[in-house]
Amino acid sequence: MAIQWFPGHMNAARKKAAETMETTDLVIEVLDGRLPGASSNPMVEQLRLHRQRPCLKILNKSDLADPVATKQWIDFYNSQKGVNAIALSCRNPAEVAKIPGICQKIIPHRTGPGKTARIMIMGIPNVGKSTLMNMLLKRRVAAVGDEPAVTKTQQRLYLNKNMVLTDTPGLLWPKIMYPSDGYMLAASHAVGVNALIEDEVAAFLGEVLLKRYPHLLEARYGLKVDELDGYGVVEGVAMKRGFKIRGGELDVEKGAHSFLQDYRTGAIGRISLETPESRKEMMESSVAEEPEPEKE
Repeated sequence: MAIQWFPGHMNAARKKAAETMETTDLVIEVLDGRLPGASSNPMVEQLRLHRQRPCLKILNKSDLADPVATKQWIDFYNSQKGVNAIALSCRNPAEVAKIPGICQKIIPHRTGPGKTARIMIMGIPNVGKSTLMNMLLKRRVAAVGDEPAVTKTQQRLYLNKNMVLTDTPGLLWPKIMYPSDGYMLAASHAVGVNALIEDEVAAFLGEVLLKRYPHLLEARYGLKVDELDGYGVVEGVAMKRGFKIRGGELDVEKGAHSFLQDYRTGAIGRISLETPESRKEMMESSVAEEPEPEKE
């Protein structure tokens, strides 16, 4: 099953973001640190490059990601022209407090007396943009929820007298080009539940963890991973948790949901679903879906 999710409000939000980009000095793109490549919206890159705007990529949820993979991603992004990258948790006040100073260093010509730096915060749904806004401003200015697409309109707020922030709705793109990206986004709760089948997403996650973190599966669930595939992992979780339906059969749906929740909360351990190298290999070996033409 190919996973696609582009609610109507996202098209309007994309058009509004293109307008706001004209008067933006710096783009902050918030990524999921566990899947930085899959969670990087190509539309954000297109919009900012069209206006030649610098970008600060924030790898959020770094406390849930594999630190070795995170360092590889930071080095990868920092090697790109016009891009700076940092890893943090948007729930950590001390880490968030460093962001304004980093922004000033990236756009020194737009900071200082009599100047106002205009910064747009962008990213996919449920990646932590609203949490970042609230932490930066030290008050609740954006709704935060455990469902994607909570924020649906832009809002503009002054961080201080020399810096104004524009918070944007979470944006996916009209057609996800690589099937594995859709599954990674779904596993990480960036896609609406109506666009996915949890059993399939959990089985995909199981395959990734069998390849990259089998020891974490063994430690968390006591599974003998040498004998399993992705669906076997989901069944193993259901068995270990005692999830059964009438007749004594395993409740695989409940096992899939529990497994996904364990990943999302970090209960399994610090996990990264991709590295720069694995993403390069995936892109070279996969047949990308053709993107749909933009709707007016």
